[in-house]
Amino acid sequence: MPFVEEIYDIVVVGAGHAGCEAALAAARLGFETIMFTVSVDSIALMPCNPNIGGISKGHLVRELDALGGEMGKVIDKTFIQSKMLNESKGPAVHSLRAQADKQDYTREMRRVLENTDHLTVRQAEVTEILTEEIGEKRRIVGVKTYSGATYKCRAVVLATGTYLNARCIYGDVSNPTGPNGLQAATYLTDSLKKNGVEMYRFKTGTPARADRRSIDFSKMEEQFGDQRVVPFSFSTDPESVQKEQVSCWLTYTNEKTHEIIRANLDRSPLFSGAIEGTGPRYCPSIEDKVVKFPDKERHQVFVEPEGLYTNEMYLGGMSSSLPEDVQYAMYRTVPGLENVKIVRAAYAIEYDCINPRQLNATLEFKNVEGLFSGGQFNGSSGYEEAAVQGFMAGVNAARKLQGKEPVILDRSQAYIGVLIDDLVTKENREPYRMMTSRAEYRLLLRQDNADLRLRKIGYEIGLVSEEQYQYIIWKEQAIEAEVARLEKKTIGGNEKVQAFLEKHNSTLLKSGSTIAELVKRPELSYADLAELDEDRPNLPEDVQKQVDINLKYAGYIKRQLQQVAQFKKLESRKLPHDFDYSTVKSLRLEAVQKLNLYKPLNIGQASRISGVSPADISVLMVHLEQVGRK
Repeated sequence: MPFVEEIYDIVVVGAGHAGCEAALAAARLGFETIMFTVSVDSIALMPCNPNIGGISKGHLVRELDALGGEMGKVIDKTFIQSKMLNESKGPAVHSLRAQADKQDYTREMRRVLENTDHLTVRQAEVTEILTEEIGEKRRIVGVKTYSGATYKCRAVVLATGTYLNARCIYGDVSNPTGPNGLQAATYLTDSLKKNGVEMYRFKTGTPARADRRSIDFSKMEEQFGDQRVVPFSFSTDPESVQKEQVSCWLTYTNEKTHEIIRANLDRSPLFSGAIEGTGPRYCPSIEDKVVKFPDKERHQVFVEPEGLYTNEMYLGGMSSSLPEDVQYAMYRTVPGLENVKIVRAAYAIEYDCINPRQLNATLEFKNVEGLFSGGQFNGSSGYEEAAVQGFMAGVNAARKLQGKEPVILDRSQAYIGVLIDDLVTKENREPYRMMTSRAEYRLLLRQDNADLRLRKIGYEIGLVSEEQYQYIIWKEQAIEAEVARLEKKTIGGNEKVQAFLEKHNSTLLKSGSTIAELVKRPELSYADLAELDEDRPNLPEDVQKQVDINLKYAGYIKRQLQQVAQFKKLESRKLPHDFDYSTVKSLRLEAVQKLNLYKPLNIGQASRISGVSPADISVLMVHLEQVGRK
């Protein structure tokens, strides 16, 4: 019988946030790319809260944008409320978060995909990866769909999200579906296992959606967006995102809520054993919170709109897999939700994903050449974590076909580097979530300087324009020149200066001072000092911000740069990929097993592997020196 057979350079399996970024990166680099999805209506779907960013996640989105990704641009066009979080703290933990219009976000990303050259979008379920043997490894040659159609290719990016063998569960209800009742992908797991891929079973969950008309907002605290919105994308005109925003709302659970949950734990599949998968520690269900924090009198519930053209409201903080009748009972104990009507019940979702230790830092499988992987399929959680992995997988698949060196960001360059390094070097027994505390050099890896850190890399990849590249060159020079000027410019303690300092509750001058020294005072800023600085050049807002931060935190930044220099020394000590660590005398057995399992790229990565001690690293470095002298 005749069957479809087509040839592409790169196949992307999945059209969530990882799949979209992978496909766009590959196609924009000139490779004929096809992206498969079980439903074209679920492209860039937000099955959980329709928001982008948040603590540390905002960093990821801005880094993705600086490299040439799409997520930041799309959320700038489709947000309905935007907020800079942690503004009362230092700039290292400032994080942008935007509530999206769920349908608009999907529509806009689909529009971008469908109008990108070299990119084909196809609705079909991929059921097999096709490989051939090359020595001890296998190599990708194509994929096959449920209909029997074959698509030959040179690289595949897996971005299946939460769809593989998925089932949605609440109470006694267990549906073999993907998120939001969409079709699950039920065949690909077997093909991956046949190719030696080790699978995990993870779970995540989502709260109920409620009808806005059934909510009494007068009993809740109104949450407003920022008066001055900061865009996610460095290429978005800040004036274009200043618009009227919708409100979100805050309420709380109470002891009555917790009593209902405790009384029905035996009906929760999470506690009865009906759910096999491991859930995310940092995004627990409401029943998890009540059990693990019995002394806590209340938990926050964020009531947030799903869009401008729907009455669906997301009940953040109350994800659950309890039966439907219990959900109604517990939600209706929350102030403002006494008469709530549920549009979609809360549910947990179980799905197949991989043990990410099977991946190189490029996100290519160690034992299947040309097979790359990104997103929740790698054992992570969150739209933002997914998007950056999809992008890096797509870029490195393209680089492999170009015959170029892969792009690997290290822990001192980006949160993306921290995320991927953690996935491929550490034991990952639960869905991984990015947090600022995971980054050792977070004062350097701020969301405000992502363009300065990564634009040049995006340009070298080929996804950042010449105009954007030239602006970064100019911006670096402008910041450096302005800092140098302020360090030289002195002012005396004249009447105008003293009056200014008094007005800002700042210590008066006893002698002359440079403007740079005054900027370093916590109560003053670069912007404040404009009235004392007659020669000040007219600089863009983003340059002014960097000048302010660079001066205020100069001592801390210098210290972190010294730490990075030490880190780079260890990262520069490369390790042979095919090295047998059992040949190194004095290495402990556990270290030998872990090093042979993970095959680290360098000494730095080896030192972060669980089970490899500092003593093992010392032994390894002595061995390398002895080998180098021979």
